[in-house]
Amino acid sequence: MARVRRPSPQTAAVLSALAETGADWSHGYDLCRALGLKAGTVYPILIRLTERGQVETCWEADPPRGRPARHLYRLTTAGAELARTVAASERAREGAPAPDAARLTPRTT
Repeated sequence: MARVRRPSPQTAAVLSALAETGADWSHGYDLCRALGLKAGTVYPILIRLTERGQVETCWEADPPRGRPARHLYRLTTAGAELARTVAASERAREGAPAPDAARLTPRTT
């Protein structure tokens, strides 16, 4: 049986940032700036997530004149599910209630 490892904090941050953009595409450079992480950290994570089918990539279709096309990234359905799972486990570890916890709490009337 394969051991399931929890993603690193950096991977969790990349997943979270991509999840926030929804179906929109993100540039790797913008992710680096937004997360305060170096390219040498973010790009290997993006490559690994792409190889696992959790992130899809494409080349920028119409780059501005004088600039080469850039790679774009967004979560696949599997990646979005992983991002939700990671976010839920982070909330559970921090002791924060899940968003639907109020609905699931028994009433004491």
